[in-house]
Amino acid sequence: MLYSLNSGMSVCPASEVTTDIRKTVCISGHRDKSVVSHKKDNSDATLFAVRKMLFCFIDIAVSRGFDTFISGLAEGTDLHAADYVRKLKYAKDLKLIGVMPFLKHSQRFSPVYMKMLEKVEKDADILTVTSDEAQITYGKNKSVFSSPSLYRERNYFMVDNSSEVIAFLNNDSFRSGTFQTVNYAERKGKKIHRFGISDIYNIIDNVGTDKERLSEEIICVSEYLYDIP
Repeated sequence: MLYSLNSGMSVCPASEVTTDIRKTVCISGHRDKSVVSHKKDNSDATLFAVRKMLFCFIDIAVSRGFDTFISGLAEGTDLHAADYVRKLKYAKDLKLIGVMPFLKHSQRFSPVYMKMLEKVEKDADILTVTSDEAQITYGKNKSVFSSPSLYRERNYFMVDNSSEVIAFLNNDSFRSGTFQTVNYAERKGKKIHRFGISDIYNIIDNVGTDKERLSEEIICVSEYLYDIP
């Protein structure tokens, strides 16, 4: 039996995980460093707007009958999405699946994200890992205890076990894990619901950085963005 190095929760091999793909969505997105504040934003309004859009996309998926959400448990979008589903799941009868690329994946997480990860792991319905070698870490060269494909295997697993993808993906992020995930999903014929930082900038241009106005505007436009092919 494998256990999380962060929460101590049991972790099952990915080969043992099954989902009802028709009702499952996976979520992928950039880390916080990819959220560059709008030129008019002297606070955290841009990051607030990204999170609000993400949560609205999840709400829309729930309203359309999806009940299982897969998160890759990375800092930023992945964990914020998982934390949101964690808070929703008892009232909405949802399931949360957390997928680690390898057991040591969180060694460099900030204290804030370590705490969030612990809560998510404890409330996840399934906690799994796509590489069950306990000592392996990410490395550009493949060896006994390192591999360059660990994150790719995690990303592909999430797509393969979902019918749709929610993604926060910037247009110029061709080398990111989120681009890799979305590109693979497109090749597999999965439906993709995505937004990027340019969409957030457009909203701030329209209504400014007041969070109440931002929230109202995002609720209004999120369903339109969700359905753009």
